[in-house]
Amino acid sequence: MLGLVMTGVYYMFELERIANIKAAIAKSEAELEKKREIVRVYREKAEFYKTKEGIEHLAREQYNLVGNNERVILLVSPDESLKFSDE
Repeated sequence: MLGLVMTGVYYMFELERIANIKAAIAKSEAELEKKREIVRVYREKAEFYKTKEGIEHLAREQYNLVGNNERVILLVSPDESLKFSDE
């Protein structure tokens, strides 16, 4: 009888252990899927920045460059013009 109880208790502990392992696997798979999505987005960005349009976008956004036959118009509000005065 004692052997049957011990077997039952051991079986319950093993079932709980299996459930914990399954939960850990599910969590790891979810994290892996998130990381795969991040890698996919970075690959798309890398491919975009290899193109002419991507290079132009980067030049405009990060380096404030303009293309040929383009004009830059600087709009300054009245409050902003005070910052440029020599005080």
